[in-house]
Amino acid sequence: MNLRYTIPLIAVIVLFLIAFLGAQVPGLQYVFGVVIPYLALITFVLGFAYRVIGWSRSAVPFKIPTTAGQQKSLPWIKHSKFDCPANTWQVVVRMALEILTFRSLFRNTRMKLKEGARISYQLELFLWVGALAFHYAFLVVLIRHLRFFIEPVPFVVQLIENVDSFFRMEIIYPVFKFGLPGVFISGFVLLAAVSYLFLRRLFVHQVKYISIASDYFPLFLIFGIALSGIFMRYVTKVDVTAVKELTMGLVTFQPTIPAGVDAVFFVHIFFVSILLAYFPFSKLMHLGGVFLSPTRNMTTDTRVRRHINPWNYPVPVHTYDEYEDEFREKMVEAGLPVEKMPQPAPAEEPASDSEPEQEEQKE
Repeated sequence: MNLRYTIPLIAVIVLFLIAFLGAQVPGLQYVFGVVIPYLALITFVLGFAYRVIGWSRSAVPFKIPTTAGQQKSLPWIKHSKFDCPANTWQVVVRMALEILTFRSLFRNTRMKLKEGARISYQLELFLWVGALAFHYAFLVVLIRHLRFFIEPVPFVVQLIENVDSFFRMEIIYPVFKFGLPGVFISGFVLLAAVSYLFLRRLFVHQVKYISIASDYFPLFLIFGIALSGIFMRYVTKVDVTAVKELTMGLVTFQPTIPAGVDAVFFVHIFFVSILLAYFPFSKLMHLGGVFLSPTRNMTTDTRVRRHINPWNYPVPVHTYDEYEDEFREKMVEAGLPVEKMPQPAPAEEPASDSEPEQEEQKE
């Protein structure tokens, strides 16, 4: 087996055992339910702020927006407003399309070699759909969980929860008849999407080649979060009242561990805490980095105005002319081209026969 994904998988299994077994000890429930979530949240906030501040302070001395169309120039040439934005509102629209619809990922292509060594390009539509499903399902799950941290529950959260649970299932057997609670589609979509992203890294050779352990670890962690959440809702049926009492205690800084909280809940919140603490130091930080990417948030107006490097302070330079003047003869000897050939040395005049006679007369 490949160590790139076996080590992260073993790490997640070990984390599961630590939380599941530790939750059986009464004294450790406070650690897993209160101490670790607080430490994870502090790490997330400080780490996120540190990364964003570091990126915001990075110098961008050049105009480097990614272009995918015609820049604004002459009036009779059609301008691609959202591929080469020329002003602020066009940049805003471009960023919105990128963040909300993953526009650049939608246009991503995959190269394949067909019979006869022919190259074909295909759109990566499955990757685009999988990424959209993953991110939006995760967002809906986060919004739904706000009902555990806010009292009273906002109308928007209730609306999203009702829309998400529109599919109500009733299984009927000839003898037994029992109903399940409202099925939240987002949980199963999240589980399916993270499974697709993992299988893609596992079976697509080009993606598998560049994947490392840090790419698999968050996938396994999110898989554990989704699976434990589904297990709590539809299998073990945890005490929702006790869970909300615990979460409201965390929000109001009056933490308490009520009785009746199942060990699976501590596994769930432990996985979430690990993901929060790991988030700022991983590739998941593209959540904040996409807003600060100069290839996306800069205007493409180099034909309209000149972009001057604000950090262009004077530095000692050695021009090419000075370099060639210093090494011209060696360059010519080495056969390298030069812009100015060296001047030929002046020829020495031969000594005349009369010079020795003139010297004798002087003596």
